[in-house]
Amino acid sequence: MNLKTSFILKRLLAVSSFMLLLLLVSMFLGLSMGSAGNNLKAVWQSVFGAGRAESIIDTIIWQIRFPRVILATLVGATLSLGGLVFQALLRNPLAEPYILGISGGAAVGAIIGILMKLSRFPGVTMTAFAGSMATLFLILVIASDQAVLKKDSLLLSGVMVNAFCSAIIMFLVSLAQDSSLHNIIFWLMGDLSMTDIKQVSMLAATLIPCYVLIFWFSHKMNLLLMGKEMAQTMGVNVKYVTLILLVVTSFMVSATVSHCGLLGFVGLVMPHLLRLIFGPDHRVLVPACLIGGGAYMVLCDLLARVLPKEGEMPAGVITAMIGAPLFIILLRRSGR
Repeated sequence: MNLKTSFILKRLLAVSSFMLLLLLVSMFLGLSMGSAGNNLKAVWQSVFGAGRAESIIDTIIWQIRFPRVILATLVGATLSLGGLVFQALLRNPLAEPYILGISGGAAVGAIIGILMKLSRFPGVTMTAFAGSMATLFLILVIASDQAVLKKDSLLLSGVMVNAFCSAIIMFLVSLAQDSSLHNIIFWLMGDLSMTDIKQVSMLAATLIPCYVLIFWFSHKMNLLLMGKEMAQTMGVNVKYVTLILLVVTSFMVSATVSHCGLLGFVGLVMPHLLRLIFGPDHRVLVPACLIGGGAYMVLCDLLARVLPKEGEMPAGVITAMIGAPLFIILLRRSGR
């Protein structure tokens, strides 16, 4: 093992340990706080066996809050990693599944799957994946039709397709007669409440292999940032790597959309923040985005639960309130 590899491994271990600590703190807060009250002591007793928590509180912690916290972790990790991959492949710092319309296309596919009364997995997940791939293909076709493929052409194409997907979503919802779609608007804004441990386990089993594959390609993502010609001279099969990463990322995003609707700007906020802190090396950024994105989403969902005096708001409201101003700032900087 040479010095460079040893340095990367040590840095990877240090960054992952630090981010994991943040995630554990976020999960502890997510388990402890909610509409039923703050139960820091009860969670500590339940987790570490330092006493016996009340049975009702114990039920709330493990049957209601725990699956939701795990789901938030998976969703945040997926969307954050998705944003990182799109930014690397498209070499556009504003690329993100929600802004590019990938999430919107997945939502259209998911609603079609729901109207067809398919099971959530694999039925709705696969229709959501088909919708995201169709959207991605349409965006690339529109952007490549420009005389000169400018930096913003892909972004503008994504915004247009996203608006079109929103119109289709509203059209489908207005035609739906099924009572199960009465809460579709809440779901589309990012709803993490309707889940259980079985659904979360199936989602985790679907997403974890995708995480491993993306980490496997992390060094090639570094080379792609240098340009296609440079990457090819370094031995990277650009078309193959790009196709694999686009398909895998779109599938991950589709799986999360089919479970919890649209959560915007997560893939914009976390990659930029972590890139500023830890640098541009994707071998470090991939695990940092996975863990940090999970922690960020847990905290956003926690705010969505505790801010309203009664009930709760969709987590997508919180992510949009944080991410939209950041998007405007980055857009202004990129135009300079």
